[in-house]
Amino acid sequence: MSVLEHIDPVIYRLINQEQAMQSDCIRLIPSENYVSKAVMEASASCLTNRYAEGYPGKRYYEGQHFTDQIETVARERARQLFKVDHVNVQPYSGSVANMAAYAALIEPGDTIMGMSLAHGGHLTHGWKVSLTSKFFKAVYYTLDPATGLIDYDLAERLAKEHRPRLIVCGATAYPRIIDFEAFGRIAKQVGAYLVADIAHIAGLVVGGVHPSPVPHADIVSTTTHKTLRGPRGGMLMCKAEHATKVDRAVFPGLQGGPHMHTISAIAVALKEAATADFARYARQIVSNCKAMAEALLERGFNLVSGGTDNHLILIDLRNKGIPGKKLARALDRAGIISNYNTVPNDPAPPMNPNGLRIGTPAITTRGMKEPQARQIALWIHRVAEGIDNESVIESVRKEVKELCAQFPVPEVFVNP
Repeated sequence: MSVLEHIDPVIYRLINQEQAMQSDCIRLIPSENYVSKAVMEASASCLTNRYAEGYPGKRYYEGQHFTDQIETVARERARQLFKVDHVNVQPYSGSVANMAAYAALIEPGDTIMGMSLAHGGHLTHGWKVSLTSKFFKAVYYTLDPATGLIDYDLAERLAKEHRPRLIVCGATAYPRIIDFEAFGRIAKQVGAYLVADIAHIAGLVVGGVHPSPVPHADIVSTTTHKTLRGPRGGMLMCKAEHATKVDRAVFPGLQGGPHMHTISAIAVALKEAATADFARYARQIVSNCKAMAEALLERGFNLVSGGTDNHLILIDLRNKGIPGKKLARALDRAGIISNYNTVPNDPAPPMNPNGLRIGTPAITTRGMKEPQARQIALWIHRVAEGIDNESVIESVRKEVKELCAQFPVPEVFVNP
């Protein structure tokens, strides 16, 4: 980065500081990960110079000989990996992908039903502060308060009562397996389309450790980072009957020129995800998360649903008497990066909730396994117990750095 250092030393310095932080901290935010050097190189390639409005073979600009091939490769790799009829790799993000999915299937003013944000859903599933609630009438299903699991009976009753045109399933803070088959049955009962948002679990789906929604959903939406371990972007996958509507909803419906440098990096990440190494990685994510959850439970932490089946853990801190933000900031000082998060039926405001959300995709990429996951849980316990004692926090920070030095961030995920 010598050119950047010369042209803009301020940004150069900040990027290097960020890189150092990502190296010597334990990153537990479940939506974050590390990409390979190959993905990074594609992201930073000359394709950032290229406009390519339209689709392969049907562009509005000339000079698309190579961009057409790159996008076709990305689409075909995703199609084979997820075993779907059609893929659109142009969405700029998961949020844009979700809006495009709705636009492809329903009309403004129609009713949609999604998981309540306060119970683990996403803003774009119709939550009241999202534009999705402005364009569509939204109904929310929630978790069973006794089990912390999705209340499928409630979802069925709500669907029969409100007759939504579209049901969206998927979550951003739900630590258990999602029963896509059950949602498919509910959607069929009321004549609704089903959109499955697998942004968090896409890597677990292709790795074989979470059921796929493809047989049950009209459209599957995802981001390309998180557990899929690609660049920041989105994808839509659908049945052949919806292909034209999906493509038109993305372009020209919501976007202009696709980000070809990102699409090229998505193609690289999809090639990496099609390996046996990636399947082992996905299994280890879940094993690490289960080990961390067990160690937290042993130390008196209350986990929503009592544990985890996937890559994330949602901790309800009310029995500890510690606000989520206070613990997240103390952990940050200790070199453990997490995020404060609401928990179901949380009486506290979203900016100072009673929950903490953590996950294992990034530490698993670094090669950490169950012993390290349990050790991290112990550090979380130590910080929580000594939350007002900076010497305790500094002691944990030193140990975190020592562990991180033993597990450097890898540059290559698959053999050439």
